[in-house]
Amino acid sequence: MDSVEKGAATSVSNPRGRPSRGRPPKLQRNSRGGQGRGVEKPPHLAALVLARGGSKGIPLKNIKHLAGVPLIGWVLRAALDSGVFQSVWVSTDHDEIENVAKQFGAQVHRRSSETSKDSSTSLDAIVEFLNYHNEVDIVGNIQATSPCLHPTDLQKVAEMIREKGYDSVFSVVRRHQFRWSEIQKGVREVTEPLNLNPAKRPRRQDWDGELYENGSFYFAKRHLIEMGYLQGGKMAYYEMRAEHSVDIDVDIDWPIAEQRVLRFGYFGKEKLKEIKLLVCNIDGCLTNGHIYVSGDQKEIISYDVKDAIGISLLKKSGIEVRLISERACSKQTLSSLKLDCKMEVSVSDKLAVVDEWRKEMGLCWKEVAYLGNEVSDEECLKRAGLSAVPADACSAAQKTVAYICKSNGGRGAIREFAEHIFLLMEKETRSTESHRQGHWGNVELQNKAKCSPAPSKINICLHTENLTISGALPHVTYLWSTAAATNHQTQPRRE
Repeated sequence: MDSVEKGAATSVSNPRGRPSRGRPPKLQRNSRGGQGRGVEKPPHLAALVLARGGSKGIPLKNIKHLAGVPLIGWVLRAALDSGVFQSVWVSTDHDEIENVAKQFGAQVHRRSSETSKDSSTSLDAIVEFLNYHNEVDIVGNIQATSPCLHPTDLQKVAEMIREKGYDSVFSVVRRHQFRWSEIQKGVREVTEPLNLNPAKRPRRQDWDGELYENGSFYFAKRHLIEMGYLQGGKMAYYEMRAEHSVDIDVDIDWPIAEQRVLRFGYFGKEKLKEIKLLVCNIDGCLTNGHIYVSGDQKEIISYDVKDAIGISLLKKSGIEVRLISERACSKQTLSSLKLDCKMEVSVSDKLAVVDEWRKEMGLCWKEVAYLGNEVSDEECLKRAGLSAVPADACSAAQKTVAYICKSNGGRGAIREFAEHIFLLMEKETRSTESHRQGHWGNVELQNKAKCSPAPSKINICLHTENLTISGALPHVTYLWSTAAATNHQTQPRRE
């Protein structure tokens, strides 16, 4: 289902962590934020990600790696690539979070201890930010814990604020969930339905469901925030797709979010080319970096069978794998591994060697993947179309890549990176096919039956990865091939 926008909600729930302040106010138009006449420049829209270091549910969760990327990296990438913000900020009290934010291109506001307490609200931190930044007219408060956010969502919300005059816009998702009243001992001994008639339980396709805040973002103008509200004035919601509505709060959310991000997350604006060459550093990637020397001065190394399988899978899929090392490794020892890969050792300039390999194969850098772990790998990691490091790579190498493996070097990192490459290539293929076939996804309609008179009505409701189609057409056969079709059930289910 495509995301949609709706205006002027009559009642809303409060953003997480904000105490109720009564009914949101109806605001008068004023000149600040581009509402008045004679304003020469557009209102300053700032993205603000709140990321304090004292998370209790998951310690330092804001920079914990999710699918190989620090958690805040996902939303910062979407915010920066949307192109609608004059500035993108992270408000934090922690040095490590500050460093990660700057690596992704965000500016950092060092929040005070007063707004970094467990009892501090999001509104407290936003107000403090505005006190230090008078140039900001509109704040887009983006939640770091919503990693499936896409730039297109932010672009549409920015248009609602700037062009359609809304004072506040917040994200929601449509759910098909039946709600029941809570049983309270001594107060209410039985439960009652809140949004259904049990005698006439609707089928999913016969019920529009309900809208819930999904916590991805809250946009509001300065004058509204200064009155103590994130939602109010001329108010609207923005409905996000269900598969993009991911929220991480406790440990159990993490593996589910990771799988959702890998399938539906935003990986950057540059179109991914088909990978045809993977170059892997030997010491610390293929091996764990440990070298054993026998009594007769022979070198002994170890590697993980999972990595050998990963190399084999890459080669079977048409991706050539080559090995490189700046150390004078024993080629005889490496040959005994029977990996059947071209290799180069005693390399002083890895970039020059990989560039020569690339030209030899007639490839551009976007068709090259690189797995490295040392300072000497940095330039190759920066140039490659896909780059990764093992979990125990040096910090300098980690700062240059888009993916950090969970596995250490010599302990499955190559296999993990191989699977990541396959997943991204599959994702790109699906996206290309979907784009080629237009907004109808992979649905092909064929009018096959010929009879008269036609049936008066045939109800249709198909779910695909990109669209829900509903209508009434006679004699139509629906064929679909999308692997990501939504699980359709006759009864609403918990997602």
